[in-house]
Amino acid sequence: MTDTPEPIRIVLADDHELVLEGLRGLLDREPDMEVVAAVTDGEALLETLQRMCPDVVVMDLAMPTRDGFSCLAEIRRQALPVRVVILTAFGDGGALQSAWERQADGFALKTDPPRQTVATIRNVAHGQIVFPRGVRQSPSSTPQSGRLFDRLTSRERDVLQLLSEGLTNAQIAERLVVQESTVKYHLQNIFQKLGVQNRTEAAQVYYREGAASS
Repeated sequence: MTDTPEPIRIVLADDHELVLEGLRGLLDREPDMEVVAAVTDGEALLETLQRMCPDVVVMDLAMPTRDGFSCLAEIRRQALPVRVVILTAFGDGGALQSAWERQADGFALKTDPPRQTVATIRNVAHGQIVFPRGVRQSPSSTPQSGRLFDRLTSRERDVLQLLSEGLTNAQIAERLVVQESTVKYHLQNIFQKLGVQNRTEAAQVYYREGAASS
């Protein structure tokens, strides 16, 4: 008998009950997903994240008490171990760019097809960064002189590319035919050279600079 993988635990945050019910109904039909809570304001969201420790939060930008960007900033400040998908009706470049710069893990529009939204949540839960390519490669997204990627060795770039595809350390080691400890060593160097703190930030640098040059 094979073990059934644990479902992706999801918290929903939106100030419209109708949207919450629609999302919950959509995700509850997915066998690998479980909606563990739904809230309608930012303060309740932060309290719920601290209490329930979900895998993914799917949140709107416009909410009472704290808006989505304020919540995202607080999530990152507290280093809460949750991946963040922004789901909004605002598809303008400013919202996209702000979500990217504030280190959201994914961005989806309420007008997207339901299957696309589900795929975005699933991919983010598995460690991928899901943003339109245009935002990833926007010149305004490139920090400083755009030379951070050039600091890496060829092997470090290989590791960073695989990390950005959502692979775990063990999977990267298998792909590159090296020990997992070697991957961890490369990641330490990558984080230091890029001036980042975690995998999400490193992946953002790759999408800003590395993907455009590969």
